Amino acid sequence: MYFRQITVPGLGCNSYVIGCPGARQAVVVDPKRDVQEYMDISRDEGMKITHIIETHVHADHVSGNQELKSRTGAAICFSEHAPVTFDYQKLREGDVIEFGQVKLEILHTPGHTPNSISILVTDKARGDLPWMILTGDLLFVGAIGRPDLAGAEILEEQIRNLYDSLYVKLGRLPDYLEVFPAHGQGSLCGKGLSAKASSTLGYERKTQPLLQFSDFGAFHEQIAGAFPVRPKSFTHIINTNTHGAPLLERCPLDQMLNPDQFDRIRQQGATVIDTRDTASFGGFHIPGAINIGFEKQMANWIGMVVDPKEELLLVVDDRQKYDLMTTELHRIGYDHIFGYLSGGMAAWISHGMPIENLSPISAQDLRRQLDRQDSGVVVDVRTPEERLQGYIPGSLHIPMTDILSNGLEMAKGGEMILACGTGYRANIVASRLKQDGFSHVHSLAGGLTAWQNAGYSIANG
Repeated sequence: MYFRQITVPGLGCNSYVIGCPGARQAVVVDPKRDVQEYMDISRDEGMKITHIIETHVHADHVSGNQELKSRTGAAICFSEHAPVTFDYQKLREGDVIEFGQVKLEILHTPGHTPNSISILVTDKARGDLPWMILTGDLLFVGAIGRPDLAGAEILEEQIRNLYDSLYVKLGRLPDYLEVFPAHGQGSLCGKGLSAKASSTLGYERKTQPLLQFSDFGAFHEQIAGAFPVRPKSFTHIINTNTHGAPLLERCPLDQMLNPDQFDRIRQQGATVIDTRDTASFGGFHIPGAINIGFEKQMANWIGMVVDPKEELLLVVDDRQKYDLMTTELHRIGYDHIFGYLSGGMAAWISHGMPIENLSPISAQDLRRQLDRQDSGVVVDVRTPEERLQGYIPGSLHIPMTDILSNGLEMAKGGEMILACGTGYRANIVASRLKQDGFSHVHSLAGGLTAWQNAGYSIANG
């Protein structure tokens, strides 16, 4: 049996290719939107992709099922309960897809969504017992799926489903089964996901507190609390996956825009995403631009800050970075990309176009201002968990997600210094606040990392 896990860094999405080289046939489970990697495997291993199986309708990434079907003719398969509006092959509890030495058995395991399934995988060349289980977003390594994404109106039903799927349906399965989930570290479909690619049912049962409750009441009390933030992009992604993602337009050879072309589209209301590092953006940037640089969880930050229906312009270092950025955007359903600034900021400045800056402040300068008591308001935008590890004395704590969701009830003319771990998130928030009319916003260069490395103390608690 051929088996391969394919991971999208940052988003934490896992997809799988399962095949039988002897039968020259393969299936793809939970494909990412950019499908060339699956096509390469199909070609290199000599296996035709005949089925595309989705464990559920995804909320955090746009599926590649339409793109892959257009290239292979493979059947798209969902649970019989899936709400999708396009043609698909319905999978029911106990259904089996079998080819060559591969046997795939379908389990209905709702909880993360009402239409979730898991897949028992058997390699008949080794034996008749299942070897592994693909759990979708039901069970992760170190965590379980969140039940709230399907909507508040069915949350109670989903919590019950989640308990039954984990404790009853999976409870009948042996400890030795290897667990391969649809997500790993970086995903927002669960909390506290491990960076490890797989586990076993037995190990998860022994180590996950959420799998060790004696009854449903205790499970419910724990799981019905606060859930991770829901990015702006999730509703759009669910709708896109429900109706079938449009095929990716083949990018034209040249989407470079000179400063005049770029500015004309900007003036018409397009959002500018500047992908440069925090120091470069802080020094100078296009007015109104949002700074979201390249880092592991870039796609998640975009999903929190930018509406997926917005028209986008990109500031990147080169064409290669543009191609990487468009791939990241397409994966989360941001398709209205007009192009990038040819020549970057150097061309913009030399063309005499307007610029702004964040005037980032160093740890030393902030320390001096605090000592003189003439600093602006210092706002810590990290998570509550990070805040507990230590913070700048006297700083306010308003998490980034709260600011992006609710804005700030502060005077827009007052001075504000934003701080996070390294400066990355502070720049995102600062650039968004400047869009909202806050005129004296700065970020702490290097964040709390720089503050501590400079030898300055932190408060705890």
